[in-house]
Amino acid sequence: MAKQRRVMAQVAMVMNLDKCIGCHTCSVTCKQAWTNRAGTEYVWFNNVETRPGLGYPRTYEDQDKWQGGWVRTRSGRLKLRSGGRFKKLLSIFASPVQPGMDDYYEPWTYDYEKLIQSPLGEDFPVARPKSLITGDDLAIKASANWDDSLGGIAETIDEDPIVKKLRDEANIQIKAEYEKTFMFFVPRICEHCLNPSCMAACPSGAIYKRAEDGIVLVDQDRCRGWRQCITGCPYKKIYFNHRSGKAEKCTMCYPRLEVGLPTVCAETCVGRLRYIGVILYDADRVTEAALADEKDLYEAQLDLMLDPNDPQVIADAKANDIPTDWISAAQKSPVYALIKHFKVALPLHPEYRTMPMVWYVPPLSPVVDLLKSQGHDSEAGGNLFGAIDALRIPVEYLAELFTAGDTQVVTDVLQKLAAMRSYMRDVTLGRERQPELAEAVGLTPAAMEQMYRLLAIAKYDERYVIPKAHTEQAHNLEEMGCSVDFDATDPYNYDGGFGSSSGRVVPVAIESYADAKRRQQDASGA
Repeated sequence: MAKQRRVMAQVAMVMNLDKCIGCHTCSVTCKQAWTNRAGTEYVWFNNVETRPGLGYPRTYEDQDKWQGGWVRTRSGRLKLRSGGRFKKLLSIFASPVQPGMDDYYEPWTYDYEKLIQSPLGEDFPVARPKSLITGDDLAIKASANWDDSLGGIAETIDEDPIVKKLRDEANIQIKAEYEKTFMFFVPRICEHCLNPSCMAACPSGAIYKRAEDGIVLVDQDRCRGWRQCITGCPYKKIYFNHRSGKAEKCTMCYPRLEVGLPTVCAETCVGRLRYIGVILYDADRVTEAALADEKDLYEAQLDLMLDPNDPQVIADAKANDIPTDWISAAQKSPVYALIKHFKVALPLHPEYRTMPMVWYVPPLSPVVDLLKSQGHDSEAGGNLFGAIDALRIPVEYLAELFTAGDTQVVTDVLQKLAAMRSYMRDVTLGRERQPELAEAVGLTPAAMEQMYRLLAIAKYDERYVIPKAHTEQAHNLEEMGCSVDFDATDPYNYDGGFGSSSGRVVPVAIESYADAKRRQQDASGA
């Protein structure tokens, strides 16, 4: 008799990068919903990065510098890259290795009152940018999307950690010249990993992974502001609230998920590129999977994900108290379909060994422009297959992002996407189907059409298959773990010492520079 597996459920997300237009709607709506308060001015639970680019915070992928994620020791064990307990004990009262303000950006506002109330004159008044930290005039030199659409990339591309690695290892010269350059967008949220290094790095045990859905949260009551979690997270998706002295991170909008609604970023996405669903996995094999060789980490994580239609998996899931409707949701999960069934979604930096649960369908579109410029039929299957290696987005770059450098896996995914594009073109134009295109990438024609429907025209309830929380689990779903709780300080009488953002804790729009200056003068008696 087979050993019973410890089956657990994980809410996961897939993003189709071929559909992201870099509009930042997801970032803005997330900001308004979760971090539009004092102390979180530089905090972006969701941000959209242009690649190539430095990311946010700058060069966060350089783990030699930032010490995030796990490494495998010579003895075959996992160890935090930032060090074990003894090293953390030595540095617990000092700020660990983590990004500084220059790696994020100094928050600012504008002196709108001077703009509005300036007297008539020959010169047109302007609203000067003012630091939200010091109140002084500020020359804006960075932000969360400073590389947006390759802005200024000619000066910063050499600092992109992936470009650096490609040049060092393969001497590939990626240039930022207009006719040679490439660009795509990568929206990023917390990965809600199966093996979260932030949780292991926290000395106070404030970070935990919910057993019922796998969402990683920060318990604000237990957080002591050590900031070891910021070092531990290789994606740098945990932030320090300088007003509350606590760590904060993406909550996967769990209050929405509990009532069957998608996250704010998914709900408002203009390109409809996000998918949310449930995955069942074998919890006892997570460490084993995380110990795989770098190039095998992708397959190791795939092996963790269990077939929700397998009778034995269903029996094991029920034995581990997973509700029937959650099992049903896993069977209909668009995330499982894209990751495990069609195998077109890939994890972000699996080499960090955190087992991330936000995956990406890599972009394909630039190949079409390349073929057209050469006078070819850009949608013909044979042409598309042959041009995969000539993508303006180098396969090597995508491989460093999603498969720890394994270009073959990325090439296989791109060929599936190219085959789907060519096959469905014939379907749309009413021409004879070409089943050999599907067979060439290991799919049937029916599967090809199913994949197209999911990636291109899926309806709301197909993109978001989210089971509701159960009332009998309510005691496990208390909001005490929410990373946006507020302290008991009187928001109207607190005199902040860190500029205009430090004087309020209620979730309201940040005060203007003039209001902050007036409040601080009143508080000091000036």
